[in-house]
Amino acid sequence: MPKRTLKRFFEPRSVAVIGASATAGRPGRVVIENMRANGYDGDIYPVNPRGGRLLGLKVVKAIDELPRGIDLAIVILPAQATPQAVRDCAARKIGSIVLVAGGFAEVDHAGEHLQAELARAADETGVRVLGPNTAGHISTPANFTSSFFPLGEIPRGGISYVAQTGNFTGAMMKHIMSAENYGVARCIGLGNTIDIDETDVFEFLATDKHTKAIFFYLESLRRPQRFIEIAKRVTSEKPVILLKGGATPEGAKAAQSHTASMASDDRILDGALNQAGVVRIDEFSHLFLAAKGVAPMPVPAGNRVGFVSPSGAFIVHINDLCRQRLSLNFPDLKSETMERLKEISPPFIRLSNPVDIFPSATVHGMEFAYREAMEAVLKDPNVDAIVSIMILTRELGMPALDFIPKLAKKYRRKPIYISFSGDQACNEEAKAFLEPRGVPTFPLIEDAFKALDVLVRARKSLKK
Repeated sequence: MPKRTLKRFFEPRSVAVIGASATAGRPGRVVIENMRANGYDGDIYPVNPRGGRLLGLKVVKAIDELPRGIDLAIVILPAQATPQAVRDCAARKIGSIVLVAGGFAEVDHAGEHLQAELARAADETGVRVLGPNTAGHISTPANFTSSFFPLGEIPRGGISYVAQTGNFTGAMMKHIMSAENYGVARCIGLGNTIDIDETDVFEFLATDKHTKAIFFYLESLRRPQRFIEIAKRVTSEKPVILLKGGATPEGAKAAQSHTASMASDDRILDGALNQAGVVRIDEFSHLFLAAKGVAPMPVPAGNRVGFVSPSGAFIVHINDLCRQRLSLNFPDLKSETMERLKEISPPFIRLSNPVDIFPSATVHGMEFAYREAMEAVLKDPNVDAIVSIMILTRELGMPALDFIPKLAKKYRRKPIYISFSGDQACNEEAKAFLEPRGVPTFPLIEDAFKALDVLVRARKSLKK
């Protein structure tokens, strides 16, 4: 039976919640609360044998009592009940289903048999299935989520995540919402992928106008050849970043017990991904670091970084980091740039890039020194991006920081990343000021450069 597109997952006009619950905190209630919190205005049909009303909605007692042709069903039932639920949904012409339950091939042999039965039900009926063993998905352009993790209103943005874990639209999304200041477009927890896999979602996101950059966490590729074909097309238009688990034999074994995935030959896959322009990362935190860098800022035009630092120790350390592990370099600055830096610095200072800003700050004050040095470096045609580490303490005088968003608007093609050293309360105050104004901040000084490195690698495939 031909497979339907994923449009109804991301733009559902009507949703059935099968296994809806009146009990506070239960998944079957939280998922409806999440939809409401995000302004979803489609029709919602709770299903529970008890009937009655739930959150002002009439509760339908059984799937066969639902209206025909509902766009999407979210099934929150025990694992054993899900194959029949899929068939019952198909009978009501519900062609798109999110399966929440765990307890399948990731658990034991009995779960494997149950998952095989579930896959047969999906295949024979032609419905599209996300999961099982997933916390759902998010589609902010449609004001919609099927996540049952208590989220509330989800911030909108251009970042899309595809994760071979059920939990990305749960606790990890809560981390983004509480610790970062960027928003998301689409987020998909694939779970056990009996039907919809990473390649299906990749194909949807490839032409999704709301998605600016795509981030994957995968433990295997079910259809690597097709994935690579899509990547070759997409990476010229938007960054594609991938963290792949299961790269070692031990990791592959752990992946098998996580989402019952089979690992591909990692070395062959690595070469193919590289040729296709997919940037492979090796730290989970980089899924967030690179996202917070690219969400408000452009992808840098190249790897030439201007670095404004208050410490010689930072300069030495970051030089080592960039030369040994990253693909960044610190170019020589134009003579006119050097002249301007000399004008704002004491005469005994030997200047270069990276720029030691502390002597100028001791003479002219923090705000003047950073503002003038950063603008001088941003003007320089040899520089593609700038990282500035600021010393912030009450004792030195907390500088006004509004010049930084102004510089970001003035030099729109060059990303500005800010890091801090000093009083933690001041650092948090600066983050709270800068990030809502479109300037990403990185509390650990290495992180700004790591994020920049990921995006520089993505630039190699992007159209200029």
